[in-house]
Amino acid sequence: MTPSGSPFSTTDVRLLFAARTVRLFAYGFLSVILALYLVTVGLDEEEIGVLFTLTLLGDAVVSLWITTTADRISRRKMLLLGALLMAGAGAVFALSSNVLILGAAAIVGVISPSGKEIGPFLSIEQAALSELSPDSRRTDLFGWYNLAGSAGTAVGALSAGASAALLSGAGLTDEMMYRVLVFSYAGCGLVLAALFLRLSPAVETRRGTGPAPKRLLLGLHASRGVVMKMSALFSLDAFAGGFIIQSLIAYWFYLKFGTGVEELGGIFFGANLLAAVSALAAARIAKKIGLINTMVFTHIPSNLLLILVPFMPTLPLAAGLLLVRFSISQMDVPTRQSYTMAVVSPDERSAASGVTTIARSIGASVSPALAGVLLASPAFLNYPFFIAGGVKIAYDLMLYAAFRMHKPVEERGPV
Repeated sequence: MTPSGSPFSTTDVRLLFAARTVRLFAYGFLSVILALYLVTVGLDEEEIGVLFTLTLLGDAVVSLWITTTADRISRRKMLLLGALLMAGAGAVFALSSNVLILGAAAIVGVISPSGKEIGPFLSIEQAALSELSPDSRRTDLFGWYNLAGSAGTAVGALSAGASAALLSGAGLTDEMMYRVLVFSYAGCGLVLAALFLRLSPAVETRRGTGPAPKRLLLGLHASRGVVMKMSALFSLDAFAGGFIIQSLIAYWFYLKFGTGVEELGGIFFGANLLAAVSALAAARIAKKIGLINTMVFTHIPSNLLLILVPFMPTLPLAAGLLLVRFSISQMDVPTRQSYTMAVVSPDERSAASGVTTIARSIGASVSPALAGVLLASPAFLNYPFFIAGGVKIAYDLMLYAAFRMHKPVEERGPV
């Protein structure tokens, strides 16, 4: 997935890109079927929303510990632990329909109802990739990294629809079909573990020769203030995003238009392919207008489009507008990741990425339960889109006001 002749074409980079692709394939695959599977085994909309909230909240707690200790213990070991938690949670979801057992697995394990990154992987992989690249190429590398993930999500979503059709045609009941598909998610966790076992020591943090800095909070020292400010804003953005996680959008299409699994797979295949392209384009735009400007000025239009989706009267129009929205919606992702890595010290990168990512998980953990309540009422069916778009626009304006003057090192002029 790296460009030809790139200085990033090392074995470790290829392994991290492969891990990202496999993981997001699994997330995209699961997000299309998860809500439908849970309905099939007897859960209602409110229970599904609460379960998704527990999933994201549990991820925040477990990932916080893993990511804030990874630089001191071992990034490779922490990545391996995350992969095993993903495999274990997938197996439990495939084997049980008891809401208490599912809740426990959701809290401890790694389950993605959104089709997006979850768990400790992103934070540690970003820090590792930053060790392997110069500042001037970091955003480019993150653009390709996000392309790999979005492509994996797209193929995973398409594969979910195709696999469901294949298994249904083979005579399996809906419940059995979905259980087989969830087992596939657990298998992807094992593949991920195999990839992480091959990483070299080059992905670990570089340590200086001077005295170790005093650890004031969650593995952070000099960058604590800026990381906490970013975390508060990122949490607000994620709270809004929690109303429209991919599983809930898929369920909204099902409720609104009676859309089947195969059609949903096709919609999210296209959506995530467009998201992949938008993530790659972000690096080029950022070189012209800067990281913060790219984050804000591409995000606001995408959220205006999000608000308009429920006003579309037919499935083709609603899906088409959603696809247009996805074509620009992810430009803030590699730029946000690159910006976070740029404004902290190398030995704070896993912790900084971990804290900001966990803040996003905490923010996102509350809203799926609220969205579940809204989706259960025909009168409020469209409100998740309105709330998400409005709050995200407010976040964009606050982010711009807080950080427009705080430039990363590659954007600063000569001293």
